[in-house]
Amino acid sequence: MNTIKINYIAPMSIIDFLNEINITDIIGDDSYKPGQLGNAIDIYTETFPDIDNADIILVGCGEQRGRGYLGPASNAPELVRKNLYNLFYWHENIKIADIGNIKQGATYNDTQAALQTVLEELQLLHKTVIIIGGSHDLTLAQYNASRNNKQLVEITGVDSIIDLDMESPFRNDNFLMEIFTGEPNYVKHYNHLGFQSYLVHPGMLQTLDKLKFDFFRVGHVKEDIEEVEPAIRNSHLFTFDINAIANAYAPSNQLTPNGFNGEEACILMQYAGMSTNMQSIGIYGYNPQQDRDELTAKQISHMIWYTIDGRYRRLKEASFDQLEHFNEYQMAFAEIESTFLQSKKTRRWWMQLPDKTYIPCSYKDYLAAGSNEIPERWFRAQQR
Repeated sequence: MNTIKINYIAPMSIIDFLNEINITDIIGDDSYKPGQLGNAIDIYTETFPDIDNADIILVGCGEQRGRGYLGPASNAPELVRKNLYNLFYWHENIKIADIGNIKQGATYNDTQAALQTVLEELQLLHKTVIIIGGSHDLTLAQYNASRNNKQLVEITGVDSIIDLDMESPFRNDNFLMEIFTGEPNYVKHYNHLGFQSYLVHPGMLQTLDKLKFDFFRVGHVKEDIEEVEPAIRNSHLFTFDINAIANAYAPSNQLTPNGFNGEEACILMQYAGMSTNMQSIGIYGYNPQQDRDELTAKQISHMIWYTIDGRYRRLKEASFDQLEHFNEYQMAFAEIESTFLQSKKTRRWWMQLPDKTYIPCSYKDYLAAGSNEIPERWFRAQQR
């Protein structure tokens, strides 16, 4: 490993697996204007960032052998950074560090292990990590980091398909099976957002339903996007395949012309940033060779900006031991007594289960209870 000057003593297990960023490859001879993210992010160039003071940590991983590309790592992280660093920094209370790229291993499994090691270490430091991928199967490293740390997790995946295709030779197409069936298993719950029915075998939905997992068709989410916020709010891991974004907004997606528009993708990422449980967020599936005018890279950079915005909004939320910051509503539905809480700061809702714990919910759940109906979200939580 090259000798580098370090002004911050980082865990060697992190540095060993990372390549520093060559900033001239991203901006050339230009410089950033005052107020742009490129001037605000602590970037791993000659010295390693002070990650102790960082709220959000960016890491690139261009590994794509999981989807059958046997060449070098993708330059997707660099193209996303090029566009992200040019955006303006509106959230001065949120400290961001970019720790570079995961070194591509001699084998696919080597890269997976390297990313997993880095995520494990950062998870123990209670950092939120944004991974700029790479193929979607890198989600395995997100999950395995939590499993090795023996942490039960709720996962939310955004994808136009459901990666349970065991007939495919590529891990990118079936990695969810490994997550759902691996032992010991630390999956508490899984939400799937944005699937497109004509691309998904009905049997896959039956499998998710038998496991008591929740899934939402793209049209359902677009119709009322706020209804999926509670699912994301409870998640620890968030994984987003850009094939869930319509081709018009992400030209690199050549699987389907349909999907979320750019603003909807940003809203989902903002919800992920607002989650107090969130450990890691992965954005995968970007193939620069299929892009046009770097529009997909720009889209992803905007999604990351909205994640930062979500983290900023999260600072405003009160904890449950500060009940003066909540409106409290005692309810009875179907002979069941429950309590609903609404934050005075963010207007978000929670409802109480029989074991006296609270789960995130929506205003529609409150209205259903007020009409003496059992909210679907309450019912599904009790089934689990």
